Amino acid sequence: MVFKLKPLTVDNIYLILKNAIKNPEGLGNYKIKIEDNTLKKIAEISNGDVRTALNSLEIAVLTTAVNDDGVIEITNEIAANSVGRKKVIFDKSGDSHYDNISAFIKSMRGSDPDATVFYLARAIEGGEDPVFLARRIVIAAAEDVGLANPNALVVANSAMQAVASVGMPEARIILSEAAVYVANSKKSNATYLAIDRALEDVRTKDTGEIPMHIRNAPVSNMEKFGYGQGYKYPHDYPNHVVEQQYLPDKMLGTKYYVKDDTID
Repeated sequence: MVFKLKPLTVDNIYLILKNAIKNPEGLGNYKIKIEDNTLKKIAEISNGDVRTALNSLEIAVLTTAVNDDGVIEITNEIAANSVGRKKVIFDKSGDSHYDNISAFIKSMRGSDPDATVFYLARAIEGGEDPVFLARRIVIAAAEDVGLANPNALVVANSAMQAVASVGMPEARIILSEAAVYVANSKKSNATYLAIDRALEDVRTKDTGEIPMHIRNAPVSNMEKFGYGQGYKYPHDYPNHVVEQQYLPDKMLGTKYYVKDDTID
């Protein structure tokens, strides 16, 4: 059986914090003054993790001096210092890892630079390997941008090398530049589809033999058997193009690469 556990809402955590202040088994034995908006801020920053919220509230109470009225007054500033950085719900070995990287890739593919940077930031803050993220950008540049903007692959590959050389925290800038470039590029998956179609045929069909005239003849005697005979050297013809058969007889007429409108 599979159970999907959802994070608690801000209101859920707020009520738990409110109860913790009143409950004698919690912080109820302390005289605490804290505004509702401050409690809600702690609940919001905890990002669905009630343990983080309760720990933050407890730290705020235990580290704040009692005022002249015998009351521990928790201000927004005290609460913020107790919470520290907003907790990122991110398990690199679990579903969060796969969900976030999927969203990152699909945002680049979907040409949304803002979503791309958002999921990149989640990945970085969650402790993802920056080189792993760079590799995903390289793959997206080839798979989703392709020949619509071949320079995307050059940028992504350069970014991957730079990330490996520079390291964090500066690598975040390189990753952002490359990811946004890919997201903003025109898209084409024509070459991705082409190689997968060709691989499927190679794996599952009798594709015939390579035509003799385009085979290599490193030894002169091989020409007697037809190797390389009749080959037309394209550069000897106008525009460096000449009509001749390249596919095996059994594969004549097969189309693998279908150019789309995004490719100039």
